Amino acid sequence: MSVLTSEAEPLLRVTALESGYGKIRVLHGIDLHIAAGEVVTLLGPNGAGKSTLLRAISGLLPVNAASVRFDGRDISNGTPREAARAGLVHVIEGHRVFTQQTVTENLLLAAYDLPRGERHARVDEALSFFPEIAQKRHERGASLSGGQQQMLVVAQGLVRRPRLLMLDEPSAGLSPVLVDRVLTVIAQLQKQGTAVLLVEQLVEKALAAANRVYALSQGRIVLEATTSEANLPQRLERAYFGHEDAAAV
Repeated sequence: MSVLTSEAEPLLRVTALESGYGKIRVLHGIDLHIAAGEVVTLLGPNGAGKSTLLRAISGLLPVNAASVRFDGRDISNGTPREAARAGLVHVIEGHRVFTQQTVTENLLLAAYDLPRGERHARVDEALSFFPEIAQKRHERGASLSGGQQQMLVVAQGLVRRPRLLMLDEPSAGLSPVLVDRVLTVIAQLQKQGTAVLLVEQLVEKALAAANRVYALSQGRIVLEATTSEANLPQRLERAYFGHEDAAAV
């Protein structure tokens, strides 16, 4: 695995991000960066603001007093469509497939604005990561198990050939075998040069898949570290309970 080792501009840099819902401020001055081809996991207790952060980065929520730069461009308060076209794709927690459409049709919908001659090739490419649903490409979404539908949701993101894929709780509702399948896909994507920002409740698996980790608590980054640190579990525990200041490594 590779980590950011120079002062080169990262693929994603978030500076002083504040966001929330209406007058309710959830995020308070978030600083975060991700290098090209890097896997970063975002951990924190329920209600810490993890999903809110991903939504703000991808344009689903407005940001205040912040800079969000992707591939050297300012995308602060851009739209999700603009972010996806730039190569930043957000797979939203709890997203559902169109159950009356086939697997292929679901994926073609994700490719709707791509050149017509390229769409089926992108679908085939996305399905190559998930043999379980590739075998059912002509079946309706309703025929898939809950775990297979979750894999289809991830495949919809892969149709876009993202430079950065943000995954929000991809293991939700999955069996251990399918969780490992998703984590294998993350490793494959990294080998191809795709960066991943992973929000995940399965802490050990998330850390095993990542180069670096940020811990979020009450809308603030309370820890930043490499996942190779020997004392990382203890630092995470202290960060969650408010006994450690945010520390960059």
